[in-house]
Amino acid sequence: MDAELPLAGRHAVITGASRGIGAAIATRLAGMGAQTTLIGRDRRALERQASGDRNARAVVCDVTDPVEVERAFAEARERMPIAILINNAGAAESAPFQKTSDAMLERMLAVNLGAAFRCARAALPSMIETGWGRIVNIASIAGLRGYPYVTAYVAAKHALVGFTRALAMETARKGITVNAVCPGYTDTELVRNSVATIVAKTGRSESEALHELIRHNPQARLIRPEEVADAVAWLCGPGADSITGQAIAVAGGEIM
Repeated sequence: MDAELPLAGRHAVITGASRGIGAAIATRLAGMGAQTTLIGRDRRALERQASGDRNARAVVCDVTDPVEVERAFAEARERMPIAILINNAGAAESAPFQKTSDAMLERMLAVNLGAAFRCARAALPSMIETGWGRIVNIASIAGLRGYPYVTAYVAAKHALVGFTRALAMETARKGITVNAVCPGYTDTELVRNSVATIVAKTGRSESEALHELIRHNPQARLIRPEEVADAVAWLCGPGADSITGQAIAVAGGEIM
């Protein structure tokens, strides 16, 4: 194994890879030598992200659509067997509980849980065949504790952590690890949209809205996408063979 390129010869599939945390993970794993397949809905953004790496390929896919997932992963497997899956695609919506519709609950479960479930099912055969695999689900600290006004999102992320633990048990003797990384509020488009929503609904300033999000973080700041990518890189690297079924918070001490 090349110490400088520990993932050389490995094929990593990253969902939600066109921006934010997903893009940071794709860049980090490519820097470790991985061949990458970047999955997302925005073709232009995906191709822009892939353009900086000759070993990256962009595959447009709505990961909430089972048919599209099967097609995208079949295309990915044609390149080479899938060794690493990063389930990063996700979304967050907010509303008071009594105004949280069935449709919102279904959307949150579809993208935050169902997509990871189906993508893992599509990726596992390659990992089982080769006897080596890494699945990392990007959850949230909302998968480890409760927050008001995002009950559907919190429920979906808790379910994702539970799925991680169950699949880790099922694959533990197959050379495959399954873990969750749980970021706190991270400097991404998703969080910027949350700030804008708080401003629109409460009349607070942008700085006041941002403070509302980070006030529980002892470091009093947003997490950087690259910090999440570093945690993922460690879980996929050669020193984490015995780490499985874990939900690792990257949150500045907000969860201990």
